[in-house]
Amino acid sequence: MAGVADVRRRVLMISGAIDTTDHDVSVCVNLPEPGRWQIIKSETNLTDQTWVAMQVVTDEDSTFVNDEETLVLSRQFSKSFMTPDQRRLTFYDGEVRPGEAVLKVYTLETTGRRPTYAYSRYSPIATDTAEQSAQTLEQLISDGMRQRPVVELIVPVTVIG
Repeated sequence: MAGVADVRRRVLMISGAIDTTDHDVSVCVNLPEPGRWQIIKSETNLTDQTWVAMQVVTDEDSTFVNDEETLVLSRQFSKSFMTPDQRRLTFYDGEVRPGEAVLKVYTLETTGRRPTYAYSRYSPIATDTAEQSAQTLEQLISDGMRQRPVVELIVPVTVIG
């Protein structure tokens, strides 16, 4: 994974790929300065599973921005859910098949220069019925996905602007 931070526009663009199905991915970035940053993140699904939901959880120094002027969207998922404390964001109602890329856009407010956030993905279990998968997804959205072992990444960031 690699990133580019546009200081003038306060935009951080990150791209990369995920090739693990049994780990969450913790991403740490080195920002030029703390504050509000729009995150544009693209990653490719290099696993053999279809993702039907993705969750992002911030560290204790960061929150998601949730106001009418701020984009929270994904090209692959039509819905999102943010917890009232603005620390967990879940994208759902869509899918990312093996080999496909997912694009997510959201804004973080951070008090530090090294925010860390963790990504989790949900893939339905092949033996579950459609009803079981829907019920599991509803529970994961409301309660959050359980944490799995974590792969930690420090993403190099090139500063422009």
